[in-house]
Amino acid sequence: MLQGHRRTVRKPAGQWRRGPVYVTDARDPSIAAYTAPDADVVPALMKELIDWLNADNGTHLLVRAAMAHLHLVSIHPWADGNGRMSRSLQTLMIAREGVLAPEFSSIEAWLGRPGNTWEYYRELADRGPKYLPDQDVSSWIRFNLTAYHQQAQTVQGRLDRSGRVWGALSEFAESTGLDERVVTALHDVAMAGRVRRSRYEHAEGLSLQQAQRDLRDLTTAQVLEPVGRTRARYYTAGPRFPRPALDIARTPMILRNPYTS
Repeated sequence: MLQGHRRTVRKPAGQWRRGPVYVTDARDPSIAAYTAPDADVVPALMKELIDWLNADNGTHLLVRAAMAHLHLVSIHPWADGNGRMSRSLQTLMIAREGVLAPEFSSIEAWLGRPGNTWEYYRELADRGPKYLPDQDVSSWIRFNLTAYHQQAQTVQGRLDRSGRVWGALSEFAESTGLDERVVTALHDVAMAGRVRRSRYEHAEGLSLQQAQRDLRDLTTAQVLEPVGRTRARYYTAGPRFPRPALDIARTPMILRNPYTS
């Protein structure tokens, strides 16, 4: 953790803080929303945390990782960067067990969604204005597990939607006599809004001439529309792009809260 703490000129890294630290209220900087433990007890608290991290008490990995995050951010051992390091520790604990996909090892993407960051700080604020290691933290655990669950829902939803779009495009290609390989280009357009010749060429293992010919034919058929010139050119949906595929791709998914019926 000390090595991972980023060095800054103004605030030394790689060492515990030497003085008090406060988290001020966003609405009034003169009010301390949280006061961290005194600097002289930080080394002992960190040793206790490290001993706990190195011991296996049978608690589920996601719960342990969430608690490690909360313990570290509550101790606030550095003058700056405590939130970043606490989230990094949470991710590291999960990644060390072989879960490397960001969607399942980190809650950063989930926190980036509108409203979730506010809920994150509210959860931390609900822990109280001072360090209280023995308090009820069930809502904090629920918050983190909800984040992981909804990130998993998002991944599953994207895969399901991608498959349904591919199916609709395959039916379109078959009904119009298009080569099945062009579905790759059409799928990019439906899901990402555009496709480039180079991406299509590499995805299907085509020659430059083959990829150009396919995209030119799709443009002539008004399935695609070219935007830009030469190397900067990309293709978007044209007037005759299959509407059902676009409707599927553009329908927002619904995320459920695993703790509500």
